[in-house]
Amino acid sequence: MATNSKIEWTEQTWNPVTGCTKVSPGCKYCYAEVMAKRLQAMGAAGYENGFTQISLMYDRLDQPQRRKKPTVYFVNSMSDLFHEDVPDDFIDLVFDTIWQTPQHSYQILTKRSKRMRDYFKQRVVPDNAWLGVSVEDKKYGIPRITDLQKINAKTRFLSAEPLLEKLGRIPLKDIHWVIVGGESGVKARPMQEEWALSLRDQCRKYGVDFFFKQWGSWGQDGIKRKKSANGRELAGQTWDMIPAIAV
Repeated sequence: MATNSKIEWTEQTWNPVTGCTKVSPGCKYCYAEVMAKRLQAMGAAGYENGFTQISLMYDRLDQPQRRKKPTVYFVNSMSDLFHEDVPDDFIDLVFDTIWQTPQHSYQILTKRSKRMRDYFKQRVVPDNAWLGVSVEDKKYGIPRITDLQKINAKTRFLSAEPLLEKLGRIPLKDIHWVIVGGESGVKARPMQEEWALSLRDQCRKYGVDFFFKQWGSWGQDGIKRKKSANGRELAGQTWDMIPAIAV
């Protein structure tokens, strides 16, 4: 079933697809891969095939329809809806559910921005579907923004998590929300405060909502410790901006 989320910028996760493969440096220490292995070991439904094999969960497609209360769903926290092994016909079914539940909002994040762009060339994006791309670095992340800007969506967002380098000036035209965060885990790569502040300042300049999710395993002071001990403050402030949800 859809589950309550510990991710600060959403309410519940909905995973009609499980499994994924790595496409860029942001995937190197994928949290979903670690979690999928644990769930497989526990015998959890949907993870029998492990992480690197895409599994389509037809029985999960109607989960949001069972919930009347308006809810913000992060779609496929354990996969990528636009993975090359997910057929268009199945993506259509996911969006059928989104169309049928206008009381909910759906956050869809991908690293396969070209596929998402191509998918919507002949399709309309529901107003309650927020489309986002991962932007972890310049080489792989910045081109995804251009793909996203070519899609006619009501809400577009960027997830710079894990933020692996200073991105410099990024194109923010028609972008409504930017999420920034450091990496977690034993092998986490550190994020420098300057990188996050650069994005915050650009968002403030162009009126884009900014959300600082976490420092991760490395603190603002450059010391590695338990993630919870590093807090969520950036420059002495918590940044929790989220685009307005019209329901």
